Amino acid sequence: MNSQNPNATGRRQIHEQSQHRPDLSSPHVREDVAITGLCGNVHLPTGRTCDLPERHEGSCHFVGPEDAENLAAQ
Repeated sequence: MNSQNPNATGRRQIHEQSQHRPDLSSPHVREDVAITGLCGNVHLPTGRTCDLPERHEGSCHFVGPEDAENLAAQ
């Protein structure tokens, strides 16, 4: 789900610090969610995505694919 053009929709707010995250190229991080300043970690068995802030403390809070799409579009 890593986008080649993160600004393709024109609606996405890119978080400046998130562009420099070393984990963006990892398959367990949704780039389109992570560049908005959110965690973006993906629970691979279920495909659910963490919607907590980047570098949050504690466990991830995973949401379904539809909710993650909405997060990425904001």
